[in-house]
Amino acid sequence: MVKRHDSRKARQKRQVRVRSKISGTPERPRLSVFRSLQNIYVQLIDDVNGVTLASASTVEKDFTEYGGNKEAAKKVGLAIAERAKAKGIEECVFDRGGNVYTGRVQALADGAREGGLKF
Repeated sequence: MVKRHDSRKARQKRQVRVRSKISGTPERPRLSVFRSLQNIYVQLIDDVNGVTLASASTVEKDFTEYGGNKEAAKKVGLAIAERAKAKGIEECVFDRGGNVYTGRVQALADGAREGGLKF
């Protein structure tokens, strides 16, 4: 019998592998990305204290366009960079959340870098 590849399980395995190597601190939080089919979400997380310092997503009220494309991801990246600057955060660790670093995940990272975050 041929076994089907479970892409969800594969993403979860990649996510665990990535998270075992990186962790966020108050000075350099983790920039965590979650990508669904129609939206993209990002958080700055301090893993030492277990708190979210800032977040941005395409489901916020001021975001009116479609959230499942690269342009939307770039705008979310710029928004999280702006919110991080307001909190005094300039550096972070990028956590792609098991997703491949291409497309919307890469556009979000580019937007965050454009906004002034370093990772």
